[in-house]
Amino acid sequence: MSDRVIVAGAGMAGLVTAARLRELGRDAVVLEKGTRAGGSMLLSSCVLWRHREWSDFRGECPGGDEGLQRVVWERLDDALDWLRSLEAPVVWEETGNPRTAGKRFEPRGLVEALTRRVPELRLRAGEWPSGPTVLCTGGFAASPELVAQRIAPAAPLRLRGNPWSTGDGLGHALARGAGLTGGLGEFYGRNMPDAAWDETEFVSLSQLYARFARIFDEDGVEFFDRAGVSWSETNVVQATARRPGARAFYLLDAEALEQRVRDRRVAELVTAAPPEAHVPLRDLPFDPPAGTVAAVRVIASITHTIGGLRADERARVLRDDGTPIDGLWVAGVDAGGIAAGGYASGLAQALVQGLAAAEDVAA
Repeated sequence: MSDRVIVAGAGMAGLVTAARLRELGRDAVVLEKGTRAGGSMLLSSCVLWRHREWSDFRGECPGGDEGLQRVVWERLDDALDWLRSLEAPVVWEETGNPRTAGKRFEPRGLVEALTRRVPELRLRAGEWPSGPTVLCTGGFAASPELVAQRIAPAAPLRLRGNPWSTGDGLGHALARGAGLTGGLGEFYGRNMPDAAWDETEFVSLSQLYARFARIFDEDGVEFFDRAGVSWSETNVVQATARRPGARAFYLLDAEALEQRVRDRRVAELVTAAPPEAHVPLRDLPFDPPAGTVAAVRVIASITHTIGGLRADERARVLRDDGTPIDGLWVAGVDAGGIAAGGYASGLAQALVQGLAAAEDVAA
């Protein structure tokens, strides 16, 4: 298989890479350790977006690599057109957020459209054979050990993504001398109800109203000023991950319940949370502020990591000295250096870097 390209992982990045390699006349096999294709994309709202303004991207993710960010920002629109050319089903033509541009796809239909164009897909795959390799294993969010080591040593984080992204790409590349980016302590996730939920509820149960709440930890410390909650709420989730038990209480007054998050009132989002996440005010472990009428206990969850392997604009894996490792590429959140310091679309990164990797491999 030395001339055949190995694509490690069958999420967005891996499927895009393999489909584009086939278009370019290169044979490839996708090796997926899990039981299905789609990775965490299949469990998401499947919105692929970029900031409308370049300055917003830099302002939102100031720790990211400007060159890599430019590639995503400049190539995404054409990449979305490429997905449409594959008959991937579009649900929304806009993101619903005036700060961003992009499209929302139907996730299962998108996975099917890509999978149809993959030369070969093997599920439950073990170790990878030697040969040119593109790492698309989705970071290390599903590894409790790596998450504890790199991100949240105080308490385990609930997983809000696929269970197979355990750092295989990271380990493979490090063994070959790869360098790492900044942002290894950062992640994208959501504060979810501190209750039972499964992968079918990752989107619907996300508690996205922190900017209207007062936010306390279990010791009664108001640890995050709601005025500082970012539009994506990623920063408050990361802060929650570092509090006792990776938990927090969102306390709301009557005015907060009437605020809107897109097309829904906060009161509707609160009501939709499972009953066990609703805490009677008398049962709070501290005295709530005057005017509080509702309390929801949330827990930090992780969808994907932000820091990762060093890469260049051609998706080649780099050593610490900036030189590329022969025969090794990376796409998606196995690669770091794009969203450090903030939040950007992981699926957009996976799409653009998957195309870039395939094109460089085939060049």
